[in-house]
Amino acid sequence: MCRTWLIAVALWSSALAWAQDYPTRPVRIVVPFAAGGPADVYARFLGQRLQAALGQPFVVENKPGAGAQTGTQEAAQAAPDGHTLLMMSNTHTVNETLLPNRPYHLMRDFAPVAPVNYSDLLLVVHPSVPVSNVAELLALARSKPGQLNYASSGPGTPYHMAGELFKSMANVDILHVPYKGSSGARTDVLAGHVQMMFDAVTAMAPQVRTGKVKALATTGRTRSSIMPEVPTVTESGVPGYDAVIWLGLMAPAKTPPAVLRKLNAEVARIVALPDVKQEWAAQGATAMTLSVEEFDRYLRADIEKWAQIVHKAGIKVEN
Repeated sequence: MCRTWLIAVALWSSALAWAQDYPTRPVRIVVPFAAGGPADVYARFLGQRLQAALGQPFVVENKPGAGAQTGTQEAAQAAPDGHTLLMMSNTHTVNETLLPNRPYHLMRDFAPVAPVNYSDLLLVVHPSVPVSNVAELLALARSKPGQLNYASSGPGTPYHMAGELFKSMANVDILHVPYKGSSGARTDVLAGHVQMMFDAVTAMAPQVRTGKVKALATTGRTRSSIMPEVPTVTESGVPGYDAVIWLGLMAPAKTPPAVLRKLNAEVARIVALPDVKQEWAAQGATAMTLSVEEFDRYLRADIEKWAQIVHKAGIKVEN
C-alpha cells in the first residue's frame, strides 16, 4: 500500500511539474471554419493573449470543410499534450446528431478546456412583412402555414437551428431556405426574396437602423448589449427560448488534466479582464466562464438539446 501510494504521489508530482512548464513549444489552435468568421476572429484574439501569458506562440490554423469535420478530425488526431487545441462552437454539438457518419465523436475524442463567449442572433423580417413583433409574426405564420420562409447559412448552422428551435417551441410551420453562407442568405432577406432570418446581431444591427429590415427579437436569455431596445424571443411570447452562437476550446482526448486546468484558468482570467469584456460587449459578445467539469456538462446538455430538435424536425444532411 505504501509503495503504491508513493508511486501515485510521484506520478502526480511529475504531471504537475510538466503542466507548470507547459507550453514548451508553439501551440496550434485549429479553427475548422473559414477565416474572418467569429471562430477565427476570437481564436486569434485569444491566441495573442495566451501567448503573452504563457510565453509561447499560439498559432491559428484555419481548416474549413465538410461542415467543420475536416479541421476537427485533424485536431482529434493530434498528440494529446496540449500543443494542439480546437476552437469549436455549437455547430459541433449539433453535428453530433446531424452528421452520424462523422469520423470523430466530440465527447470521446476531445477533452473540454474552456468556453470563450456567446453572441446573440437577431430575428429580422423584410419591411414588406406586415408584422412588428413576434406575436404578430406567430399569428401570421399560423394563418399561412408553410408560406413564410426563413433563410440560413446552411443546414446545421446556428442560424438554421435557431429557426428550427423557434418553429418547435412556437409550434409554427415556416419553410427553411438554406444557403451556402450567411452573406447570400442576408442578401436575399434584404432584397425581400426571403421574408425572415435569424442572423448575427452585429451583422444585422446596421441594416435595422437604416430601415432595410425590421428587428423583432434577439435570441439570448437577456437583451443584447448592442440592441437593448429589442426584446428577447422569450419576452415576446416563446418562454425558455435560447439560441445563441457560442465558442469554446477543446483538446485531444487524454490531454493531461493539469494542462486542461491551466488553460482553463488562463482563458477564464483573460475573458474576465475589464477591457476584454468592454471590447466584446461592443461587438455583441458576452464572455463565458466555466470550470473544465462545468464545461463538460454544458457540452453534453447542448448535444442533447439539439438532438431533440434535429429528430423532431427530421433534419437530414448527407456527409
